[in-house]
Amino acid sequence: MRIEWLYPGMNVKRWVALAVLGTIIVAAGVFLVACGFFPATRDVAEKALLGIMEGHLAWVPGLALMLAGAAMTVYGAQRVFQSLVGPFMTGGNALVDEIFARRYLDKGPRVVVIGGGTGIPVLLRGLKECTGNLTAVVTMADDGGSSGRLRGELGILPPGDIRNCLVALAHREPLMEDMLQYRFDSGALKGHNMGNLLLAALCDITGGFDRAVRGISRVLAVRGQVLPVTLSNVQLCAEMQDGTVVRGESKIPAGGGQIKRVFLEPENCLPNAEVLQAIREADAIIMGPGSLYTSILPNLLVPEISEAIRHSRAAKVYVCNVMTQPGETEGYSASGHLKALTDHVGNNVVDYMIVNTESIPNRLLGRYRREGATPVVPDLDAIRELGAEPVPGQLVQEGDLVRHHPERLARLVLRVISDYYPERVVFINNYIKQRQSSNGQKSAAL
Repeated sequence: MRIEWLYPGMNVKRWVALAVLGTIIVAAGVFLVACGFFPATRDVAEKALLGIMEGHLAWVPGLALMLAGAAMTVYGAQRVFQSLVGPFMTGGNALVDEIFARRYLDKGPRVVVIGGGTGIPVLLRGLKECTGNLTAVVTMADDGGSSGRLRGELGILPPGDIRNCLVALAHREPLMEDMLQYRFDSGALKGHNMGNLLLAALCDITGGFDRAVRGISRVLAVRGQVLPVTLSNVQLCAEMQDGTVVRGESKIPAGGGQIKRVFLEPENCLPNAEVLQAIREADAIIMGPGSLYTSILPNLLVPEISEAIRHSRAAKVYVCNVMTQPGETEGYSASGHLKALTDHVGNNVVDYMIVNTESIPNRLLGRYRREGATPVVPDLDAIRELGAEPVPGQLVQEGDLVRHHPERLARLVLRVISDYYPERVVFINNYIKQRQSSNGQKSAAL
């Protein structure tokens, strides 16, 4: 026991003493009650009490002592608990809720989500309410914006996609999220993101990008873990249909041609050993949502990653985008996305393909068409012919942009997992019902 607990003002000693005294009184009460019913102990009691009371009446004060001692013990223990956890209560029952959630979430399925950009954070926000065993595997090919500048000037791995996933899985005050996502709009730091700068600083302090990610994960109380797919300095390249080669992830969508294939330089980069371990232990492996050629495939092209997925017994799910992407997947149907993926990494990496079947609001269609994007056609039969089981769903979230709805998408993913691990999803259903009941919402189980 640390001596600091005995310092004045800790508000612990008095309540510990009260709880201990209550326990002693309960023990004395039990002894007196026993004296009232067992002759063998009655003689001992009479001698101990010096004849103050008849042994056969000892159970009466004994019962009173038991009740009084129990009340003292419970009250003292309650006050000790309040003294210990009070400094960590940020509001209401926040700590109690967090402990309750983690007890449930730690029993959830082990899910690996693979991608990058702004796609997989949407799914992570939904899944983190249903399982704490999450691993986000993030591409390290980003070379645009703040990430590209830091990569070029400091020689570190691109932090942007990692930051987005950390924020999505964080369980902290909204102010912390606002700070990490803050982007400077003037001065020498114009265009830089605060979270990127923080990761760059931690990388220098800790001596490694992976250690920097683990450090900020502890600060943000991240549910699960975020892992770079490789710790090698890689560049994404695209060979276009006309034979030209475009180098750099940020330059590929602006290349102006149709992509034939993408590849990494160097091709023999080393996979992150922690990623391979997470894939081996996974109950489900989710690819996407996100840009097919610049967010999802760069992960699968890292040596051993696609092979590890192929040999995994987990449910393998590809989440198709809602809209096509100019410069990448123009004119692609849902099956076209799947074919491009399997053409790059081979068969048996996708068991299920989640496809949106909900109509896009007319107010958004015109704007997206002007940008060269259209809704992805859900050709379900063609998906089956390619060897995957289509999983349709109404997944569009209302807003100014066409995005997947986090909760609906997460629930659909868990429904797929239930085919493999029904007992876990039954458990998660109970958790979801309790959360929604406590929030006064209508329950919507899987």
